Amino acid sequence: QVQLVESGGGLVQAGGSLRLSCAASGRTFSSYYMGWFRQAPGKEREFVAAINWSGGSTYYADSVKGRFTISRDKAKNTVYLEMNSLKPEDTAVYYCAAHYSGSPYYSSSYRYWGQGTQVTVSS
Repeated sequence: QVQLVESGGGLVQAGGSLRLSCAASGRTFSSYYMGWFRQAPGKEREFVAAINWSGGSTYYADSVKGRFTISRDKAKNTVYLEMNSLKPEDTAVYYCAAHYSGSPYYSSSYRYWGQGTQVTVSS
């Protein structure tokens, strides 16, 4: 079992920045990807970014590439999402997830999920 707790969400003006954190505890997951997804009101959950926990390879949605950076701190069992140049369309609940199997781009590949943290970008 893996427990994930997100933090760092909030209200920010367009063009601003936020850093989300996801603290993991429980079973070791060196073979997992860790991912960030988001869900806006009335929309489906969508992939944002993922990182290979052991090797550090990263993956991004086209909509955030160049603005968001995913990273991990193995010693702290924490994954981060640095979000810059935020836009109103980035407004959503952001979820951290631990991968189980399959492509890191799909939510169905993830077994464990955090409770989510709200990010609101005002225009």
